Amino acid sequence: MSQATMKVQPKTKDQQTGAHAALTARRIVAYAVLILLCALCLFFFYVLIINATRPHADIQKGFSFLPGSWTSLCNNFTQVINNANIPIISGMRNSLIVSAMTAIFACYFSALTAFGIHAYRFKGRALALTFILLIMTMPTQVSALGFVQLMGKMNLKDSLLPLFLPSIASPAVFYFMYQYMQASLPLEVIEAARIDGSSEFGTFNRIVLPMIKPALAVQAIFTFVGAWNNYFPRPDSELREQKDAADFDCSAPQRRLPEVRHGAGLHDDCPLDSPRHHRLPLPQQVHHCWRCGRRREGVRGFPKMNAPSPLRSA
Repeated sequence: MSQATMKVQPKTKDQQTGAHAALTARRIVAYAVLILLCALCLFFFYVLIINATRPHADIQKGFSFLPGSWTSLCNNFTQVINNANIPIISGMRNSLIVSAMTAIFACYFSALTAFGIHAYRFKGRALALTFILLIMTMPTQVSALGFVQLMGKMNLKDSLLPLFLPSIASPAVFYFMYQYMQASLPLEVIEAARIDGSSEFGTFNRIVLPMIKPALAVQAIFTFVGAWNNYFPRPDSELREQKDAADFDCSAPQRRLPEVRHGAGLHDDCPLDSPRHHRLPLPQQVHHCWRCGRRREGVRGFPKMNAPSPLRSA
């Protein structure tokens, strides 16, 4: 009897019932595991919301599954917003700017680099690909000190630019984009665009980017979350201004300032001039004080704007 004439024997009712029961049992176990994992992930957010509605004294007593009062939530929120030592609004704004720019730069320029490696055939292509992949093996801590020194020499330490500009070179994002292009971007599409008269950047922006939207979305999410969770000190000027605001009534030794006010003459016409008014040292070229709102520039040791002699002591 040939295979074409063979008939498949239908399953009996008992066999169908047993298969359905086994499938139902597997589904129950799968859903139970998923519900347990989901509960474990959401439990910490639940604790965060519950503690936000409780006063500090109740939080120290221990955890409670019941939320606190609406008044406690409003008081806690008001205290956090108005706390000068913890600038929540500016911190969230800076984190949003840095994370968004990091995701945009990393995805666009990595996709552009992957497009160049994928679509062009040139000498040294394999070497360039190998070099980019070898950079992935270098830890970030190795180049952190040199990067900070370089930013200091470029006068970019008081800016957000050093926090997202290095994301232009993202080897991990490049490798993901390159692998995705090899699997989903045929070279015939690029050649057809060239025949139609499209420029290289036009081909990349109008044809390649829409074709790799899934890869861009995945890497944008990962890069944004990674940049958001990445801890990096804020600019020195912001830290200095917040420390001065918190220690405005402190004495000079408590603020780690010398008793003699160096840089005299920078605040001669300022109404807030007092022994506790913070004065910058003489070598400071750019003086920007948040209390008087003045900004003066001068060469080392000799401020401009016809200020009195800096040799005068306090």
